[in-house]
Amino acid sequence: MMKIAVLPGDGIGTEIVAEAVKVLRALDLPFETEEALVGGAAYEAHGHPLPDATLKLAQEADAVLFGAVGDWKYDKLERALRPEQAILGLRKHLELFANFRPAICYEELTHASSLKPELVAGLDILIIRELTGDIYFGQPRGRRTSPDGPFAGQPEAFDTMRYSRPEIERIAHVAFQAARKRGKKVTSVDKANVLETFQFWKDVVTEVHAQYPDVELEHMYVDNAAMQLVKAPKKFDVLFTGNMFGDILSDEAAMLTGSIGMLPSASLNARGQGLYEPSHGSAPDIAGKGVANPLATILSAAMMLRFSLNQEAAAARIEAAVKSVLAQNLRTADIYSEGTTKVGTKEMGDAVVARLKAQG
Repeated sequence: MMKIAVLPGDGIGTEIVAEAVKVLRALDLPFETEEALVGGAAYEAHGHPLPDATLKLAQEADAVLFGAVGDWKYDKLERALRPEQAILGLRKHLELFANFRPAICYEELTHASSLKPELVAGLDILIIRELTGDIYFGQPRGRRTSPDGPFAGQPEAFDTMRYSRPEIERIAHVAFQAARKRGKKVTSVDKANVLETFQFWKDVVTEVHAQYPDVELEHMYVDNAAMQLVKAPKKFDVLFTGNMFGDILSDEAAMLTGSIGMLPSASLNARGQGLYEPSHGSAPDIAGKGVANPLATILSAAMMLRFSLNQEAAAARIEAAVKSVLAQNLRTADIYSEGTTKVGTKEMGDAVVARLKAQG
């Protein structure tokens, strides 16, 4: 029996996760779910965004289905208690070092993209982001009185960007292996012309590439990569980079697809255990209104079936159902355009379930 830890979180997280779970249950697979609080909801109930019980559940599960965390009302909390620390803690404790973010522009949504249809039609990019290193986790960090420089003696804040050879090697292997199953091209994004950390990144990636002679490798500075994503996005196949650059570029790529509400993600460890979540946030401004797009979460559940639960056929069924629903011209507010039918969160989830049942 497969076990899925369900962590809805805050804001629209509860609404979109409910639809993904509904879709999973329509598949009639042998799995059980257990739900727990995380983020702001957990802080309100237990005084911490990632309670021990929630972490234990996540560690023992085969996979984690995650919603979103965060709310403006928690911004004044000390950093260690803010809702966002929950997702950082899960990445750290579960050793989720590889983040997969596919950016696919469905034919029906080419006009919802911010770019011309001819630039995004047929777009299929896989962004692989290293998830447990870089400046987000590097130590030391903090605040102090500046010890030197033109503003010595003044208050300053500092963070540390760092990567070790094993960290870079393992994510490089993931990228090259993923490319072998796709277009056999990897674009490694760095800032080697300025940052020593990313000159090291570039050197190590080049060494690992020698083990994959069948895969093309190109190196690209992050500023150029950001430009190329909006100039000629279909030139990319697998684009991989560090934690901070990946965070930014994956959100940029999301808008090529029509809406970040369409972008699923998977965060995996070396054992195949993963955390699956939509790439968007908790959107407290629309929480409770029933208008959020659940498709990124539903597609994240499909990725969960594929990567952690070994249910490829079921994953493909969900993806086919989503495409079918879009072909029916059903749209949530974020992807709505004239001539289509606007539906809410629950209605979109019901439509995907209906298509699954129609598949037989």
